[in-house]
Amino acid sequence: MADTNARPAPKAAVVLTPRAEERVAELMAKAPEDAIGVKLSTPRRGCSGLAYSVDYVTEESKFDEKIETPSGTFYIDGASVLYLVGSTMDWVEDDFSAGFVFENPNAKGACGCGESFMV
Repeated sequence: MADTNARPAPKAAVVLTPRAEERVAELMAKAPEDAIGVKLSTPRRGCSGLAYSVDYVTEESKFDEKIETPSGTFYIDGASVLYLVGSTMDWVEDDFSAGFVFENPNAKGACGCGESFMV
């Protein structure tokens, strides 16, 4: 008999596109020896208040969300999850620039240069 109290597994706060997962794999391939994954956070910065920051992480924090990808472990800073729920993270390259791009339904606005956002 099925457990009527069972709930589906929670979805990740952020969805990584295949290109973002490939970039995480590239980063992990050249990561410092003590890196255990890549971490997304939203430090206070810029004229709109919050910015996206992706860095190597060397230890797990208790409240971080952990997403296992085929290319390595991706962490989301526990204090940033509320600002990121429902977001999609992509990696975009063109002739002039390359970087992670975020589609964040929680962002109410962004600065003109695109460096920061507000919720």
